[in-house]
Amino acid sequence: MNTLPSISAHIDEKIINKVIQDNFATLAPSFFTLTSNWFVRAYSHYKDIDKFVIIIYLIHQDLIYFRQNGVKIDYDTFYKDKSIEIKKINISDISKDLRVPKESIRRKVLELENEGTIKRIGKKIFIVRDTLFHTKATNTLTEIATILHEFNKILKKEKLATEIYSVNEIISSMKENFSYCWYQFNKFWFIYLDRWRAELKDLEFLAIGMVVIINAVKNKEFFPKENIRSYHKALMGSDARGVNAMSISEITGIPRPTVVRKLKYLINKKYLHINEKKLITFNAKDSAFITTKGMVNKNMISLSNFIYKIFNQIRIINT
Repeated sequence: MNTLPSISAHIDEKIINKVIQDNFATLAPSFFTLTSNWFVRAYSHYKDIDKFVIIIYLIHQDLIYFRQNGVKIDYDTFYKDKSIEIKKINISDISKDLRVPKESIRRKVLELENEGTIKRIGKKIFIVRDTLFHTKATNTLTEIATILHEFNKILKKEKLATEIYSVNEIISSMKENFSYCWYQFNKFWFIYLDRWRAELKDLEFLAIGMVVIINAVKNKEFFPKENIRSYHKALMGSDARGVNAMSISEITGIPRPTVVRKLKYLINKKYLHINEKKLITFNAKDSAFITTKGMVNKNMISLSNFIYKIFNQIRIINT
């Protein structure tokens, strides 16, 4: 850093939230892409989203330690030839933090241990090198950088910023201060998962639903207004094509019988709709519409907080 960063260049969190609310249609495709792809990758690792979340939770304990002690670790150092050591594992804490029953956590931790994904020595637990490599943040970093790049372009358009950082510049900046950036992302992501788990109980429902949503969001005939309220209303029933259970199974990796069973639940709860061609579309009704609308609003407030911390950090690094 050659000069001290300008405090006046710091973008306020309330302004960030307003930018997101007013320009949601621009940001939504990249945000929903991140969400859908994250679930696909999560399931692909262990054929169990909760197992992947447990691993991320354990890795996050290292990030908390670095944060508490003011230690900055870059991307390459974090992933370089090491296993991660957690002093002790507390099943009750994991259960409480992730909203997963204690016995389910105990069973899944034992399965991860038997699979060689983690190792326990006394009260200590080690996430082995191969596991750390499999959970490497490469794709998610690119997807986060894409969201931030789109957000940055909006700031420039509205004269709230004078520069636009490329996706590669943003990735490079996040890698430079990886422990801080990844701590903030996990913090945001655990809140996001927690909200939906409280509503749906099972994250596979969300993984399946996100495929249907992304199919609607990326429909070339979908031209919504920019603000979040109009966008959410316009998205309902906008996709005349729909997607079938087999395609959802192929995309997510979740077995077709499980997809069919969970689609039936989401349709009965009016989150999704099945048309006369037996294709699934996103058209939430009644309480499901109110729930999804409320979730999106809450999640955008959380996203605003995440962007506030990361984007301002990137601007400081690039000063």
